[in-house]
Amino acid sequence: MTDPIVLVSAVALVDRDGRVLLAQRPEGKSMAGLWEFPGGKVEAGETPEAALIRELQEELGIDTWASCLAPLTFASHSYDSFHLLMPLFVCRKWTGQVQSREGQALAWVRPAELKKYAMPAADIPLVSILRDWL
Repeated sequence: MTDPIVLVSAVALVDRDGRVLLAQRPEGKSMAGLWEFPGGKVEAGETPEAALIRELQEELGIDTWASCLAPLTFASHSYDSFHLLMPLFVCRKWTGQVQSREGQALAWVRPAELKKYAMPAADIPLVSILRDWL
């Protein structure tokens, strides 16, 4: 039997200084303490872009639009009980001030410094792609 595929949409928010936002997974969640790109599970009937727009509003209090989400790459990674498929978008335009709405720590990180942050296994290969692209 194969593990279920979980579709998660993630975004590299890039500010005017070229820094990327990372969020730390809070205590009580799987992989707590690890840093990741913001995003979340794509719900039934939702596009990856719609999921990101919803998650960014819920988690960070910001609004963006599908036209501001540029697809960059994706992760395909097998964990113990599921297989993660995660498109990564880049976003440079949003409205509102980024704030932690779910108790997660946030960090604006220069692309060259991203490798210093402990991340889930699926996110690690995305760092070099993102760094080269930025």
